[in-house]
Amino acid sequence: MSSKKNSKKYSKKEYSDLGLGVKETSGVYRTLNKDGTFNVRKTNIPFLERINFFHSLVSMPWPRFLGIILLGYFVINTLFASIYMAIGIENLTGMKQVGGTFEQFMEAFFFSAQTITTLGYGRVAPLGLLANIVAATESMLGLLAFALATGMLYGRFSKPKATVKFSEHAVIAPYHEMNGFMFRVVNVQENQLLEVEVTVSISLRRDNSQLRDFFSLDLERSKVVFLPSVWTVVHPISETSPLHAFTPEDLEERDAEFIITMKAFDESFSQTVYSRTSYKPAEIQWGQKFVYLVAYENDKIAIDIERLDETYEAPLNS
Repeated sequence: MSSKKNSKKYSKKEYSDLGLGVKETSGVYRTLNKDGTFNVRKTNIPFLERINFFHSLVSMPWPRFLGIILLGYFVINTLFASIYMAIGIENLTGMKQVGGTFEQFMEAFFFSAQTITTLGYGRVAPLGLLANIVAATESMLGLLAFALATGMLYGRFSKPKATVKFSEHAVIAPYHEMNGFMFRVVNVQENQLLEVEVTVSISLRRDNSQLRDFFSLDLERSKVVFLPSVWTVVHPISETSPLHAFTPEDLEERDAEFIITMKAFDESFSQTVYSRTSYKPAEIQWGQKFVYLVAYENDKIAIDIERLDETYEAPLNS
C-alpha cells in the first residue's frame, strides 16, 4: 500500500525592503540618517556583549580618540606614580629628596612616564625588589598599551571610507518632457573613485496601515566609470515610476524616505568603499533645479563645492 504525500509549491518571495523591515514602530520616522548611519537603537543587550572597543575607537571622531589616548596616558602614569609614592620615594635612586609632597609626586610621575615608554634617562632608577617589580610591570604594560594604540592608529588611517559629499537636499525638477527626482554627489578628496554605482530606493507607508512598501527607482544612469566632477543622479518620474502623479502632500502623508547607497572602488586603498544617505520630504525642493557648477580656469575644470546645493526656480512639467 503506497502513501501519497501532499506537496505544495511555494514561490520564493522577493523582498525589496533592503533589510529594514516592512513594519514601522511609530508614526513618522527616519531609517537612515544624513551621515549614512542607521537610526536604530538597540536595548536590553548585556553589557559584555555590547562592548566593542575596537569598533568604537576606530570609528569615533579624531578629537575624542586623541583625548582618550591622552587621558589614558595621564591616568596610568598617575596610578604608578601613586604606587611609587606608597612604597617610598627612597626606593628610587637619584630622586630629589628635597621639596614637598607635590614635588616628589611630580618626580615619580615623570619617572613613570619614562618607564612606561621604556625611555629611561638614567637619572632615576628603581632600588629594591618591590620597586623593580613595579617598574618591570609598568614597562610591560607600556609595551602592550602602545602596541594597541599603534594598531588603533593604523586602523583609523587604513580604514577605507568614501569621502563623497551628497547635496543637503534633493529636487523635483523638469526632466525632458517629464519631471525627475534629482540629487548631486561629488568626491571632495583628490583620491580617485572608479566604477561608481548608485542605487536609489523609496520607502512609502501604505494607506491606512503601519506597514511600508519599498520600491527600487530606475535611474537615468546608475553607474559611471570615473567621478572626477559632480554627478547629478536622476530618477525620471515616468508613468511607471512609483512617484508618478505624487504631490508634496502625498510624500508627507506617506512618510516617504529616499534611501541612497553608493558603491565605488577606491584607488588609494584598492578596496571597495560604500557611502549612504537619505532624503525626507522636508529635504526635497519642488520646482527647483541645480545650477551648473562646472567652470574652466587655467585650462582646468573648476568646481565650487560650496555651491553644491545652489538651485534656481524651474517650473515643473504638467
